[in-house]
Amino acid sequence: MQTNIPNTLFCFVFTLFFSVVLHAQEVETNSIPVRSEKDSIAPAIDSDEISKQLQQQDTVKTDSVRKPRFLTDVVNYTAKDYMRLSPKDNKMYLYNEAKIDYGDMTIEAGLIIIDNERNEVYAYGITDSIGEYTQKPIFTQAQRKVEPDSIRFNFDSQRALVYNSRTQEAEFNVKGMVTKRENDSVYFMKNVRFTTSEDVDNPEYYFYARKIKFVPEKKIVTGLVNMYIADVPTPLGLPFGYFPLTDEETSGFIIPSFGDSQYGYNLQNGGYYFAISDYVDLLTIGSYFTNGSYTLEFSSNYANRYRYRGNARIRYEKLFNSERGFPDFSERSSYNLQWSHNQDPKANPSSRFSASVNLGSSEYYAESINQANQGNYLNNTLSSSVSYSKTFPGEPQVNLSLAARHSQNTRTQEINLSLPTLQLSMSRIFPFAPKGGAKKGFFQNINLQYNLRAENQMNTVDSLFFKSEMFKDARLGAQHSIPLSTNFKIFKFLSVSTGTSYEETWVSKTFERSYDPIIDDVVVDTISGFDSYRTYNFNASIGTTVYGLKNFGKDKKIQAIRHVMRPSVSYNLNPAFDRFYDTYERDDPNTEDIVELVDYSRFDGTLYGAPGKNFSSSIGFNLSNTFEAKVRDKDSTAIEPKRITLLNNLSISTSYNLAGDSLRLSPIIIRGSIPIVKNKLDINFGGNLDIYALNNNNRRIDKLNIENGGSLFRLTNGTVNFGYAFSSKDFDGKDEDDTDDLDNETYRNGGRPDDLFGKGMGPDGELFDDDPFEGKETENENGWYNYKVPWDVRLAYSMNYSNNARQSDISAHSIMFNGNVELAPKWQVGVSSGYDLVNNGVTPTQLRFQRDLNSWMMSFSWVPFGDRKSWNFLIRIKANVLSDIKYEQRRAPDRRL
Repeated sequence: MQTNIPNTLFCFVFTLFFSVVLHAQEVETNSIPVRSEKDSIAPAIDSDEISKQLQQQDTVKTDSVRKPRFLTDVVNYTAKDYMRLSPKDNKMYLYNEAKIDYGDMTIEAGLIIIDNERNEVYAYGITDSIGEYTQKPIFTQAQRKVEPDSIRFNFDSQRALVYNSRTQEAEFNVKGMVTKRENDSVYFMKNVRFTTSEDVDNPEYYFYARKIKFVPEKKIVTGLVNMYIADVPTPLGLPFGYFPLTDEETSGFIIPSFGDSQYGYNLQNGGYYFAISDYVDLLTIGSYFTNGSYTLEFSSNYANRYRYRGNARIRYEKLFNSERGFPDFSERSSYNLQWSHNQDPKANPSSRFSASVNLGSSEYYAESINQANQGNYLNNTLSSSVSYSKTFPGEPQVNLSLAARHSQNTRTQEINLSLPTLQLSMSRIFPFAPKGGAKKGFFQNINLQYNLRAENQMNTVDSLFFKSEMFKDARLGAQHSIPLSTNFKIFKFLSVSTGTSYEETWVSKTFERSYDPIIDDVVVDTISGFDSYRTYNFNASIGTTVYGLKNFGKDKKIQAIRHVMRPSVSYNLNPAFDRFYDTYERDDPNTEDIVELVDYSRFDGTLYGAPGKNFSSSIGFNLSNTFEAKVRDKDSTAIEPKRITLLNNLSISTSYNLAGDSLRLSPIIIRGSIPIVKNKLDINFGGNLDIYALNNNNRRIDKLNIENGGSLFRLTNGTVNFGYAFSSKDFDGKDEDDTDDLDNETYRNGGRPDDLFGKGMGPDGELFDDDPFEGKETENENGWYNYKVPWDVRLAYSMNYSNNARQSDISAHSIMFNGNVELAPKWQVGVSSGYDLVNNGVTPTQLRFQRDLNSWMMSFSWVPFGDRKSWNFLIRIKANVLSDIKYEQRRAPDRRL
């Protein structure tokens, strides 16, 4: 017996080694109709059949002389019922919860038999009291696991047979009826099913292969393969397959989808994926339509851990309407460029580079084939920013920033570019501050700064973008500013600050103006060359904080109300810089003999404009108010009363021009917010009040409105708006999950981060929601549906009022909402809509339906009316490795070239 113990232990080692290398890999399939065969799984083997099988096996004895074998680790084995050694049969039996540990490898089974005579190891499950086959073998090493029904391993031939093995690799679960180990690197499997379903024994779908040759970590070669859905064979299949195995991303083809549209029959979003390296990839896809239209898209993701991450995308479309030679034939080209780059803050604390680019043709989102996001279509602005900043530590600290910016109006097709913008700033210097301790008084708080802003700005239109004409009217300039200020207290309660600022402006060209009587118009001559002007001003302010408290008693529900007032008075002095102004003569259009003198500055039209011509001396007034209350807490165990805000930051401000000859008092500006639900709902309001009256031409005159038969104040404009988001989690006491707005496709394209205008969709009509049911409780422990139905709602209200010229017009008045509710387990519906009270119409509306089919995801999006009327239906496998297996139908919105 001592001679056979090493053989027994080595059988364990090789058995466990075999179980580790036999694991599933990711498999992809194409769609070719084949004839199917019904799956057949080997029946479970009970304990009575085990003895019969052992008696029927080959009885040829092996040589009793064996070479000594050595173990590299301790072998531990246990069993719940018994561990029995049979000298007669030369076998060892481990029964009921049998387990063997060797190093990091483990085998568990209901019954483990070691046949030392034939050098074979057997592992089986056992039947329980009701006849169920339980305690099936489980082989594990580290995180890898194989779960067959039974296993047989021969030590001499180093071959093994595994029955009904269950393995998992990446997103695939694989079950094979019979697996044969040929040698260390080749395995053959028969009647294999692989799926991404969690239950490999009863999957919603699976791919069935009759024969498989498996080379670990290299490849899988299969025979006939076809797809089953709910155990029903489908025409989707392959006569054979070759699948390379690797843990890294691999390059491969993207299967296009077939459809029909106004551009004809088409193949959409097919291409090739390049797995360039572990740090960067490239996706190239395109679409082709039978009328000649086509689209191209190149997108790349890149990342370097702890340093940076980002992505870039370029999309181009060439679309034809009708056919060449027809009167309604037209064509157009459009493009869109996006780039996002984020640097890890830990990469370099003193410098940072970031980019957020979204530019292209103004009509792209309105007419694009490859996107159907309603939020993008309603967005009127595209913007971009690429910036680099650097901090130079020291005393004083210097901050440097270099940026390129872009802003584009998709309605007017106007484009504003800043290429580049240079900003340099120096931190505050306190030249008279003490070396230690706090700064006190007027003298010690004197401080100064230096700021530089240089910019090259261009204004163009969409048709001239990236053309030489775009640079002809570029405006280049720089502005230096040195603010000098100080602050101190008077009577311990009044805070005083005063200062002055010196600015110097440089420009690269100026504009001379003259009147040409022949053409009866003003002629503007551009004078290229350096020019500059200098300005300065003076300012001072004084303010304090006043507290008022009214107590009602601790036995009252409202125990106290506190009023906090922050009044301030400011004074601003701006001298007149009329020396930078000239005049030209022109004929007075109202008379024939009188000559009119027109003032102008050669700096009009430059980057920073002309300096002020008129002397200004004004006093500003501002009063900020906050009302708070102490109320008795509903919680009887609370010791302190609860503080709530009744009115937050109610501010009233205006100014009085001492140097003005008329209309000296500016309109009174009122702003504030009323908290309704803490951290959830604030009603924001604002308005302008004017004390002056209007004449018959609706222009302000130097006469009080009350003296003109009106009220004391005339409301010129006003606004009220609020937004409120709440969900079932608010009533459960759970916090909302944090979301990154930059991951929202609509928000990255310049739209809203919420779904008030509809949820964004991908090129195939898929809603941008990886798994809306992930992490949601759908059933309780008794198997009944959770009566707490998950839901969420977002509301937005906005109203603008205008009355500058007695029009008394509500220019905008709308309420919008977005909601989602899980009506039943794995069923979610949503709607985004609203109502325009000015135009008496419904705002852009989107209806959404999503169904979680375990391994599959189904979604339906519908815009029932409006210019973007459309619908999209999609059902696909959720696993990314099989995302090309899908069915989709759509009705695209009408597009006019």
